[in-house]
Amino acid sequence: MGRLDGKVIVLSAAAQGIGRAAAIAFAKEGAQVTATDINGEKLRELDGTPDELFVMCCITYRFVHHGSILDCEEADWDFTMNVNVRSMYLMCKAFLPKMLAKKSGNIINMASVASSIKGVVNRCVYSTSKAAVIGFTKSIAADYIEQGIRCNCVCPGTVDTPSLRGRIQAQPDPEQAYKDFMARQKTGRMCTAEEVAHLCVYLASDESAYVTGTEQIIDGGWRL
Repeated sequence: MGRLDGKVIVLSAAAQGIGRAAAIAFAKEGAQVTATDINGEKLRELDGTPDELFVMCCITYRFVHHGSILDCEEADWDFTMNVNVRSMYLMCKAFLPKMLAKKSGNIINMASVASSIKGVVNRCVYSTSKAAVIGFTKSIAADYIEQGIRCNCVCPGTVDTPSLRGRIQAQPDPEQAYKDFMARQKTGRMCTAEEVAHLCVYLASDESAYVTGTEQIIDGGWRL
């Protein structure tokens, strides 16, 4: 018996990193998972993993703007808000009516410690968007708690993902950029995508049935 037997999960941004780790973890625990991502080629690499995992493409992808408010143009602001907040709003709005009809549903949003939890240098619009995700999560949780809907968000610190590695390599001095990331890791290492996936499994399972409207922090103490 898996911890997620009988559950149906739709997961976005599942081609790599945290999304991929979560898709595999959900499926291994018995959930029927529909994994989506704009990167169809990477997404199809999930074929051949647990039987209850299906893949399809959609228009969603990640973006981390580097800079302060003075470095952020209106186009950067709009793009980041669209990717990190508007896409979440559209997805929740699409699925909530079906959840409400069944008087049962569970939403897990991806936020970040770089948000209302912690101010981070040169992460102005990104942090603002992730703070919005936390507020959005609490709003949904409050509005629909009496209709059987739960809504929580996950707030990671620095996670070792292909996206992060790509950003490091894009810096003028990748070696120094890596050292800078590691210098702020109080545990001496970054979080793994699999560790975040374990938290997502807990939130998706009945083990967390009394948990809603929360920001679940997994940052190795970075915020302290």
